[in-house]
Amino acid sequence: MTNAGTTVTADLPTPAVRLPRRRGIELTLIVVAVLLSVYGYCAVGLAKNGTVPPGAAGYGAGLGVLALLAHIAVRLRAPYADPLLLPIGVLLNGLGLVLIYRLDLETPGDRAAPTQLVWSTLGVTLFIVVVLALRDHRVLQRYAYVCVAAALALLTLPVFFPAVNGARIWIRIAGFSIQPGEFAKVLLAIFFAAYLAANRNALAYAGRRVWRLQLPTGRVLGPIVAIWLLSVGVLVLERDLGTSLLFFGLFVTLLYVATGRTGWIAVGLLLAALGAVAVGRLEPHVHSRVLDWLHPFASIDAGQGPNQLAQSLFAFAAGGMLGTGLGLGHSILIGFAAKSDFILATAGEELGLAGLSAIFILYGLLVERGYRAGLALRDPFGRLLAVGLASIVALQVFVIAGGVTGLIPLTGMAMPFLAQGGSSVVTNWAIVALLIRVSDSARRQYDIEVAA
Repeated sequence: MTNAGTTVTADLPTPAVRLPRRRGIELTLIVVAVLLSVYGYCAVGLAKNGTVPPGAAGYGAGLGVLALLAHIAVRLRAPYADPLLLPIGVLLNGLGLVLIYRLDLETPGDRAAPTQLVWSTLGVTLFIVVVLALRDHRVLQRYAYVCVAAALALLTLPVFFPAVNGARIWIRIAGFSIQPGEFAKVLLAIFFAAYLAANRNALAYAGRRVWRLQLPTGRVLGPIVAIWLLSVGVLVLERDLGTSLLFFGLFVTLLYVATGRTGWIAVGLLLAALGAVAVGRLEPHVHSRVLDWLHPFASIDAGQGPNQLAQSLFAFAAGGMLGTGLGLGHSILIGFAAKSDFILATAGEELGLAGLSAIFILYGLLVERGYRAGLALRDPFGRLLAVGLASIVALQVFVIAGGVTGLIPLTGMAMPFLAQGGSSVVTNWAIVALLIRVSDSARRQYDIEVAA
């Protein structure tokens, strides 16, 4: 338009730009993760024996090949996936292998690192299979009831096997052991996400209003509450209180995300507090752990020496800000759970507060990227699935880290990727694979709209 000899043109709309795929960034971060893991492996050998371990090249090559194969699978089938998820998994898994190898040097008759490497290989293989075979995460919604049936079956199996360290959470046959509850948590996350996605409107707007909380009808809320109570009841029978707390937190979190009602958070915290008090007073195994939490140095005062929690606190204190250095700590004094429940104490002592903070940042990034992928999706099932899987990691890290640092009573669970445990590392790789698939769908939907 012309006005007083000046030509004014209307602003043209900015053309939409397709999102970059960022696979090169992912590959670069994977290389950095592998190099950091190999450096840690060499640092342990130099600190303990003064030489580079003879298996350093093989360890680096094995971890590198596994990471490269996983990257190729993502590049082929999930090119829009978040570039941080896979490198974080590689780095945490590699650091876990380094810490377990470091503790193996103190227990030559009980070497866990070779077995953990085999389980890690199986986990990455499962990751590749999920990424290649699962083209659309929404397919899982069709198998919600198959998943919950399989989860309940897996949770029930350990009842028929002897207890280990006071809990019936293992299946041991001919020297081979597996923890079914690790796989059950992913299956239950799929079921909760599918059921809540299908009934989110009825859960949020139907039923009776009590105070500020909209209570759904029993017909809608009843089935999922029954499944949750049944799963938690089995876990309490097996004395697996850590996993039961995880399932409770997962259930409340997904219920809140599905309905948007903050009242469910308050109800969940109240029920969790009541349940914790009841179980802590009535169940002897749990009661002893509560006493250890309240009085971590009571055994020292009684002349019996420090217990596991006290040794863990000593390890964190000895680490200081920068740590003693890999291979130079004494966390093996914790005892039989040094490679599993208390492996975070080794990281705290030998890497210090700085290294421990870096590990927590990695977990935080993994959880945040899962939440981000879920929020970007438009389909309710995918959103709930991503939030549920990320919440599993967040809750597990909180429960374990809180237990070994004395923040909350200790519960027997495995630190994701770091701790010894084949079932745990395989399950965590499955979680990362599903988050990869969800994040790919979240970014792909944007590019489809741009192309259209």
